[in-house]
Amino acid sequence: MGQISITIAILIAVICAVVFGVIGVIAGEIHRKKTAEKLIGSANLEATRIINQAVAEAERQKREAILEAKDEIHKARTETERELRDRRNEVQRQEKRVVQKEDSLDKKIDAIDKKEEQLSEKLKQAETKLTEAESIKRTQLEKLEEITGYTQEQAKAYLLRILEETLTREKAVKIMEFEEKTRYESEALAREIITTAIQRCAADHAAEATVSVVALPNDEMKGRIIGREGRNIRAIETITGVDLIIDDTPEAITISSFDPVRREVARLTLEKLIADGRIHPALIEKIFEKSNREVEQAIRQAGERAVVDAGVNGIHNELIKLLGRLKYRTSYGQNVLNHSLEVSYIAGLMAAELGVDVKLAKRAGLLHDIGKAVDHSQEGSHIELGVEYAKKYKENETVINAIAAHHGDVEPKSLVAVLVQAADAISAARPGARRENLQNYIKRLEQLESISKSFDGVADAYAIQAGREVRIIVKPERVSDTEMALLAREIVQKIEADLEYPGQIKVNMIRETRAVDFAK
Repeated sequence: MGQISITIAILIAVICAVVFGVIGVIAGEIHRKKTAEKLIGSANLEATRIINQAVAEAERQKREAILEAKDEIHKARTETERELRDRRNEVQRQEKRVVQKEDSLDKKIDAIDKKEEQLSEKLKQAETKLTEAESIKRTQLEKLEEITGYTQEQAKAYLLRILEETLTREKAVKIMEFEEKTRYESEALAREIITTAIQRCAADHAAEATVSVVALPNDEMKGRIIGREGRNIRAIETITGVDLIIDDTPEAITISSFDPVRREVARLTLEKLIADGRIHPALIEKIFEKSNREVEQAIRQAGERAVVDAGVNGIHNELIKLLGRLKYRTSYGQNVLNHSLEVSYIAGLMAAELGVDVKLAKRAGLLHDIGKAVDHSQEGSHIELGVEYAKKYKENETVINAIAAHHGDVEPKSLVAVLVQAADAISAARPGARRENLQNYIKRLEQLESISKSFDGVADAYAIQAGREVRIIVKPERVSDTEMALLAREIVQKIEADLEYPGQIKVNMIRETRAVDFAK
């Protein structure tokens, strides 16, 4: 009973505690709710206040924005009105200008119309006058034809002929005057330069001939050279490549070959065989090889000596060998190596007088005939071969052009080439330098006379002074004194174009005037 009471008391206490707890919770919740309602009310008031404040601020900013917008609109309207006013004024000015130009153009058009009317009237008057002038001209021409007995075409032809004769005469006179002046000035300068160059060039005045005759100690040596059944002479000719001519000439054998070097080797071989006295094929071959080496050495030495004598350096070794081969080459009896050295000296001296590159002129002069060292054994002229070898061994372009132009085959491109031409002509034309074949000499004289006689108005022509002058007699009724200068110039140009000759040729024109009358 007691435990039940305790339990009930505990239960009641628990119930009471729960009830009080629930009441406390409810009371706290009511308190919190009231507190929250107070806070919400306060927040609502604050929110209302903020909203009212924001609305007021917005109204204020709106009023300010409206005022600023009104100001901007006012400014824009003022600016626009100003621009419109300026444009309106500019348009008015342009309109005034256009109106003024239209007025000016109207005036000009009126003036042009008036001028056109005046010109049309003047043109009509001019046409009328021209018609009258043509009529008068025809009438005058008819009267002139009646008076002179010439038609218009005949009179025109006569006037043209008179004019042509007058112009020809005046042209001839002017050409004579100009040629005389030019000849005097150029000849004086050229003569001075060439004379100085020739005087300073110490050259021999005797032509060198290639010796192809070997002397024998006695005629018995001819039989030994021929050998039994001709075996020795056949061996010599086969090994040396030359022809031996053994004739009735006492104590002499002639060596014949187009190759000068081969001929020189054969000459040395034959002389050594004669000196030795023993002549048989084995010894011939041995002595030939020795002589060949000696000639090659002599060629090399001759080339080097020529380069040193000319004062030229930097020439390729193969060109030096070709220069040495020129020692055994002759042209019209003139030794080509001596001729090349002489041309080098003369070209260098003239270059010094004219202020041109002396070393280049000497180099071109020394190498100008280099092709003659091989022209007898290779295809082509000595000029073509010389240009080919010069290009092959990288010679100067000026030197190559001088080689190509020294006979006038191509146009000289430098003053050095012209100097080499002149030096070559001087060396070939000086007294005693060359021998000329009689047939070629006679043929050249005949060609000179034939060229001179081929011109209209020439009565006869005579080549004199060994072909260095031609005297031409003209027909006096066909060629006047003034026309002789033109005819002489044409003949000179024809000779220069068609004839090859050393030096220069003087063309001497002769015209005879005779007056004949009879006493009755």
